[in-house]
Amino acid sequence: MIEKQYTLSRTGFVRPSTILVNVSNKCVSTIILEYREHCVELKNTPESLMDAMSLGIRPDTQFTIKAKGIDEFIAIQTIENRFRKINLIN
Repeated sequence: MIEKQYTLSRTGFVRPSTILVNVSNKCVSTIILEYREHCVELKNTPESLMDAMSLGIRPDTQFTIKAKGIDEFIAIQTIENRFRKINLIN
C-alpha cells in the first residue's frame, strides 16, 4: 500500500473529488481518501463523489490518499500529476 499526504491549495473540493473518482475508475487498485478520521473508498459512482465532497476538505488542510493494489504506484502518480497540473496542491 502507498499512502501520501497532500495539502489543498485552493477553495472547494469538487474538482479534486472528480479527479479522484475518475482516476479510481481507471485503476485496478483500491483508492481511499482520508480526512480527519473519515475514510471514503473511491469508486466510479455518484455516491463516491458525494462522499468525497461531504468530507468538507478546506484549503491549507492535509488529506491522505491511499492506494492498494497492482497499479498503486501508477494510481498515486496519476492523481498527483493531475492535481499539480491544475495547481490544486502545494
